[in-house]
Amino acid sequence: MSIFQLHDTICALSTAPGMGAIAVIRLSGPASFKTIGLIFRPAEKALAIVSAKSHTIHLGVIGTGTSILDEVLVSCFRAPHSYTGEDVIEISCHGSVYIQQKILELLLSMGLRLAKPGEFTFRAFMNKKFDLSQAEAVADLIASQSGTSHDLALAQMRGGFSKKIGALRHSLIEFTSLIELELDFSEEHMIFADRNDLSSLLDHIETELSLLISSFSLGNVIKNGIPVAIIGKPNVGKSTLLNAILNEEKAIVSEIPGTTRDAIEDTIVIGGYSFRFIDTAGLRASEDTIETIGIERTWEKIGEASIILYVFDATLQSFEDVRDAIAELKHPVDEQQPLNLVLIGNKTDKLKKLPKGFKEFVEYETIFVSGKRKENIHLIAEHLVDLVGMAKTSDKTIVSNSRHYEALQQAHASIISIRSGLREGVSPDLMTVDIHTALYHLGEITGEITTDEILGAIFSRFCIGK
Repeated sequence: MSIFQLHDTICALSTAPGMGAIAVIRLSGPASFKTIGLIFRPAEKALAIVSAKSHTIHLGVIGTGTSILDEVLVSCFRAPHSYTGEDVIEISCHGSVYIQQKILELLLSMGLRLAKPGEFTFRAFMNKKFDLSQAEAVADLIASQSGTSHDLALAQMRGGFSKKIGALRHSLIEFTSLIELELDFSEEHMIFADRNDLSSLLDHIETELSLLISSFSLGNVIKNGIPVAIIGKPNVGKSTLLNAILNEEKAIVSEIPGTTRDAIEDTIVIGGYSFRFIDTAGLRASEDTIETIGIERTWEKIGEASIILYVFDATLQSFEDVRDAIAELKHPVDEQQPLNLVLIGNKTDKLKKLPKGFKEFVEYETIFVSGKRKENIHLIAEHLVDLVGMAKTSDKTIVSNSRHYEALQQAHASIISIRSGLREGVSPDLMTVDIHTALYHLGEITGEITTDEILGAIFSRFCIGK
């Protein structure tokens, strides 16, 4: 049983709620043209809107009887050549909230039903306009807030990821059909599937799945914003630096050490990437209960960050001080992943010359700035973009959806199990169990395998009208 009714006609506001220059109200379903024919009077007198051709736009007025509600444009799309694959009408009206409400009330009074979140895209999926991963990309495209997250969603919506998953699945299906054929002739001990070819295929699939799985860490931060933790001792200018990067007075700046008691976050787009900057409490030993909690949260943010900006006072801290601080920092962090660290020497406005020793410190990039005067801040921005850009290549498929990530991990585990069974010489019937499991999880990604629970969770994320 479907999570939505598919045989009625639905309507909804497809533009953002509220007042604007224009608004678009969308209808989809078998009664779309009949309904618009009852309430729309085209300016072209000879035109019967119910028989209008697909992909045409018509000017006229909307209302009932002699009452005119608004002058509108009506766009017509005939099935199957529409977004949903059904007959679709889009009414472009003036953006008055009153007009929007009245048109919707008029449509509902004529037997149409208000669409649920994601219902238009769900109908497109059910009518095979695109697969499930492409449908999810529609929501990501709408939510994208940077050039890279937009590009990521657009590439998935256009089917690049689906084609890769489809090719892997097709290869497995062809091979499992040969293995299942062996089961039909088990008494004759006939072999149809060459085990060496299967081993090579499994190597290829495992490599592809491993690359997709490993790309998720990058895809996730591109989609949700790359977390950058600004850390250092108290009063080295972390808050001043955050304000300089954001170009606004976001954090309180004070000469008193320990002013920042909790993490302050804000997001900015640099070079097409969305960076989520986190200003943290200064790292030091403190007997102040509230400040101690803030320092504990700083360590939590360090663990969550993809990039760490370690800020030090270039007028006070020596090369040895910074080196010792990094050694302390690496101990709890570097166990999980390499430390992506950038050193920021602040307060250069108080220096006559740069301190010695740092130019030999080649392990980490060191940038000297003046947060107060906003000098060399652009160097930080440029370096952050370079760090992320090195991990992203234009021809690489990047996974950004956690549901896809989990399915890929489960499919990968099944492939490992098949390889193990192949080495141990297990029977074909046991091998097909793992192959079908891998096929199941790959099919979950594109929607060849679905449940109402999965579909409900996916499409509930959409806005009404999409």
